[in-house]
Amino acid sequence: MELLIMVYACKTSCAKSIIGVIPYFPYSKQCKMRKRGSIVSKLLASMMCKAGLTHLITMDLHQKEIQGFFNIPVDNLRASPFLLQYIQEEIPDYRNAVIVAKSPASAKRAQSFAERLRLGIAVIHGEAQDAESDLVDGRHSPPMVRSVAAIHPSLEIPMLIPKEKPPITVVGDVGGRIAIIVDDIIDDVDTFLAAAETLKERGAYKIFVMATHGLLSSDAPRLIEESAIDEVVVTNTIPHEIQKLQCPKIKTVDISMILSEAIRRIHNGESMSYLFRNIGLDD
Repeated sequence: MELLIMVYACKTSCAKSIIGVIPYFPYSKQCKMRKRGSIVSKLLASMMCKAGLTHLITMDLHQKEIQGFFNIPVDNLRASPFLLQYIQEEIPDYRNAVIVAKSPASAKRAQSFAERLRLGIAVIHGEAQDAESDLVDGRHSPPMVRSVAAIHPSLEIPMLIPKEKPPITVVGDVGGRIAIIVDDIIDDVDTFLAAAETLKERGAYKIFVMATHGLLSSDAPRLIEESAIDEVVVTNTIPHEIQKLQCPKIKTVDISMILSEAIRRIHNGESMSYLFRNIGLDD
């Protein structure tokens, strides 16, 4: 709301252009409809455009298609060059590493990292088979009785078969290797901790987590400190000084240089293509 009020104040004061620099775009995970829910990213985009924003600079959107929600230019900068540089300079034996996707959904990002570093890739699929939790969440409850009155007699709608994830499997060899888990946002760390435990069991001797946006909310620092993860590397798109005091394993990569260069180029009317060099169409 503060941002929208400031943008609207600039608009009503006849500002020529209003550029929003939002390194972490909030609600970016809510960018598609789940069941009958709302697409909050679209709502946020509409509010910003309506308030008077003329240009947006952001970084590593959860889905790059979010740019289509705006009717203004959006520059989606990338933090991967900084994270790749950190891997090459701060992990001495990174040649013995394997890039890990903690779920098939993040395999594309892992593939991009692996190809640039000339490393192998591994993907974790499935979930822990815990009989007790299955009973609690009602996954194996008897199916609901279909109400005949609600459906027209001549209309027979086929029932959708519910999804059931298999036990955890790691596709790829991580034995005796350094495992580098890559993702765009690290907030709730439970999935990362579960992935780290699985990789340790499969023989990985060091585990790093690389992410652009380190929200690290609630007791995430304590959980990381007590976990099998050796280091969590995030950029400074979100302030996390307090979390670093709680957990020395959290390291920060500074990305202010690319943001300042983007602001300078837009202000001077220069080309932005230089900041997107060597980025593939599917990257």
